[in-house]
Amino acid sequence: MKAIVCTEYGSPDVLQLREVAKPTPKDDEVLVKIHAASLNAADFETMRGTWSARFGGPLRPMYKILGSDVAGRVERVGRNAKLFQPGDDVWGDLSFPYGFGAFAEYVSASEKALALKPASMTFEEAATYPQAGIIALQSLRDKGQIQPGQKVLVNGAGGGMGTFAVQIAKLYGAKVTGVDSASKLDMLRSIGADHVIDYTQKDYTKSGQRYDVILDVVAHRSVFDYNRALSPEGRFIIVGGSLATFLQVVLLGALISRTGTKKLGLNAYEPNKREDLASLVELFEAGKVVPVIDRRYPLSEVPEALRYLEEGRALGKVAITVAHNNTT
Repeated sequence: MKAIVCTEYGSPDVLQLREVAKPTPKDDEVLVKIHAASLNAADFETMRGTWSARFGGPLRPMYKILGSDVAGRVERVGRNAKLFQPGDDVWGDLSFPYGFGAFAEYVSASEKALALKPASMTFEEAATYPQAGIIALQSLRDKGQIQPGQKVLVNGAGGGMGTFAVQIAKLYGAKVTGVDSASKLDMLRSIGADHVIDYTQKDYTKSGQRYDVILDVVAHRSVFDYNRALSPEGRFIIVGGSLATFLQVVLLGALISRTGTKKLGLNAYEPNKREDLASLVELFEAGKVVPVIDRRYPLSEVPEALRYLEEGRALGKVAITVAHNNTT
């Protein structure tokens, strides 16, 4: 089978399209014929070998085939796998501890990482949800405890997770501010943002505005800046950003949270939670939370797709389509 292989850290140039052995499912796994995948910031961060990636692979990637969001059709099942049968369409998040592997024609995955794909979604649409949609939902609903009428700000709102977060926050009746580059502001308005900020022109932490919930996908400021931008009982949730900010939120944010009414912390999300996937399906079918897909690339062009995503130009999600022929 064909797969995009990453054996060293670096730019998209380190990625290679190779012919590799088709995997054989273990007892508790299923073999999935992949039809679509989608990109997340974690993909290029792993490729580059950022601080989070090197926890698992200090010198080289822990997994040679990247990609976590996947949608496809079950071809074989391991002898102890009970949830699926050959022919079932599935979707899921293959990120740690499930081994990644979505940038390929086939993947053997634990059945715990998968759920039945809704018939109402195309494979491409389904592949956009498992990580970005789940994190956005859990961050706002569970960690953020979002309530109607609150002021909610999403920083990095124009990306994959951000576009889900804007729509989910609106669904909860919040007044939503989306922060991103100027080229994405019209799109953010189109999916429901009440206010938009061009981050190159205005620092939302210095605007004087206070927010009840801040969800930051690309956090890189001081924890004290975020604290200043919160309402008296506000909540700040970091889901991506620099190591320095991450450590500040873990250490100083925890101290602030214990000694005051504001809460600053991480979202330790629960991947592949079936109840949450089911909720997202209902919202999709009602037309209330739908994926924003900017571009589609074939499997062979994953390096170009990651380059495009890393440049920060993508409006919403970038999808990978996987075509099959009789020899795969």
